[in-house]
Amino acid sequence: MRRLFVAGVLFAILAALCEVAAIRLFGHITDEVLTTRNLTAFWGPAFIWLGLAAIAGVTSFAGAYATALGGERFLLALRDRVYAHLQTLTPDFSEKRRLGDLMARMTDDVEAIEELVGSGLVKVITTLASVVFFAGAAFFIRWDLALLTMALIPLFLVVSKAFAGRFRTAAARERASNGAMNSVLEEGLSNQPLVQAYNRQGAESRRLHREGWGWLRANMSQAWLSGLYNPAVQVIETVCLIVILGFGAWEIAAGRLTLGGLLSFAAYLALLYPAVQGLGELALTVSEAAAGSDRVIEVLRARPAVADAEDAVAVGRSAGRIAFEGVGFTYPGRGRPALRDVSFTVEPGEVVVVTGPSGAGKSTLTKLLLRFYDPDSGRVLLDGADVRGLTQKSLRENVTVLHQETLLFSGSVRDNIAYGRPGASLDEVIRAAEAAGVHDFVKMLPQGYDTPVGQRGRLLSGGQRQRIAIARAILRDTPVLVLDEPMTGLDVATAGHVMQPMRRLMAGRATLLITHDLRYAPKGARVLELEPVPREERIRLRRVGAHSRAGRPGTSAPGGGSGARPPESGSGAGGSSPEPWTGAPPPGSAVSPAGSPARAGTEVSPAGTGSEVASAGGRSDAWSYGRSRPGASP
Repeated sequence: MRRLFVAGVLFAILAALCEVAAIRLFGHITDEVLTTRNLTAFWGPAFIWLGLAAIAGVTSFAGAYATALGGERFLLALRDRVYAHLQTLTPDFSEKRRLGDLMARMTDDVEAIEELVGSGLVKVITTLASVVFFAGAAFFIRWDLALLTMALIPLFLVVSKAFAGRFRTAAARERASNGAMNSVLEEGLSNQPLVQAYNRQGAESRRLHREGWGWLRANMSQAWLSGLYNPAVQVIETVCLIVILGFGAWEIAAGRLTLGGLLSFAAYLALLYPAVQGLGELALTVSEAAAGSDRVIEVLRARPAVADAEDAVAVGRSAGRIAFEGVGFTYPGRGRPALRDVSFTVEPGEVVVVTGPSGAGKSTLTKLLLRFYDPDSGRVLLDGADVRGLTQKSLRENVTVLHQETLLFSGSVRDNIAYGRPGASLDEVIRAAEAAGVHDFVKMLPQGYDTPVGQRGRLLSGGQRQRIAIARAILRDTPVLVLDEPMTGLDVATAGHVMQPMRRLMAGRATLLITHDLRYAPKGARVLELEPVPREERIRLRRVGAHSRAGRPGTSAPGGGSGARPPESGSGAGGSSPEPWTGAPPPGSAVSPAGSPARAGTEVSPAGTGSEVASAGGRSDAWSYGRSRPGASP
């Protein structure tokens, strides 16, 4: 890339030297051929001039092509770097910003940086070289006229300086307006079904018009400045040429300058002043590019929330034992903690259900497990190793997440299933699809596994998208599984169809099931309920219990006191609910008389309360910690 820019500079300089020599030949032909009317002296300089023109044309093309190629490669590398950096940031970084604005930074603003440090730099160097060559040739003809020419050049620079600051301000407004307009377009098109269903087409059009009007005003500010700059420079250039030609005519009349010399000098000025004007325009381009670079630099300056330690270990396939020990966490920029003193374990093959109201920190557990963030206190362990001591890549290779919103790409069915394991063969994809109940409906699609699913999978139903996500998770085959509200948005019948492949997915894995609806909790699974608490405690672990056949955890605190109301089962009066999942208790578990598994000696309570799950045959409920509740024994 650097070699291309260097080659572009060298070729451009060679083309400028050819122009200098060609102008000199023009002066020679004027004095030796036209003035003397000696036709025989014409052919030699004419052929040389033609050769110089050919060389200048070839070198000019080569320089422009090399510069363009170097600029495009620089642009590609810079965009790749910015995008790769975005991938290291937590998902919250993108969620807190308008997607259209981020896309504008990745496209228009990145291109502006290329103009600043790539092709723009080449133009600066070659233009400066042209100024030096043309000025030197002018000095060679008449140094006094050349000095007069140089004395007028600062006028160009003063005008450029006056416009540059205003142009940068206008360019910054245009970049911000462009990002806002792209955001409105992206939001409106992404939510088009909602817009049409609520008859909000007019409102969305007005939103776009407002942002477009702001963009128009910003562009007109730039156009106004450019429109003033060019005439101002042309007036200065005309004044300079008139002064020089008038002085040259005086010199010719005095016999101190030939006509060919004056015409050559005028030709050098005709190339010199545009070159100087080009430097001024580059100053405006730099101002515009600087506005874009500020927006890209803002992204590059954002630091990842976590980073691999220098001695981080790349773990292989783990057994899948998860442990949270006294974990507390507060999101950056927020005053109140999201989690405080949370402790629990998930053994290989065990299903633990995490429930609680919205905002109680359930999904935060997933972010800490995947190391999107590190806890402020306590530890998250995988097979007894603190995840902060593991490389992020190897840690995430052991965890599969089914998000609350089914995430698909706009490729084919096969592409989306194989996303869990790049390089998987078609046979492996089909086996995973069969296990997830995908194969039957895929056979009915026009192109089978090569059928496009549309943007975010919108050409498929919600149940079909969910089953493709399950197939992707089955193919990924990790020892740890996190299900974040897997039945969200599905009706009872569709959820029933999804249950069977979900059972296959959970089999033999340490599973963390996050759900509001305990109808979908497997029989015998332990239940962890998170509840919001006052500001001074924000979130606490409410209780740990075993899920009974009715889908309700135990409700008594240790000591026989009454506890808080258990989580709702989700079935209303007269309503139907899907059949609860069934499955054997985790290996090594004892089953209480009520059918609830209980593991002896497993610590579940944070904050040092000393509470433990009862031994085999006893109750499987334990208050984690916290204030006394009415009717509950501490």
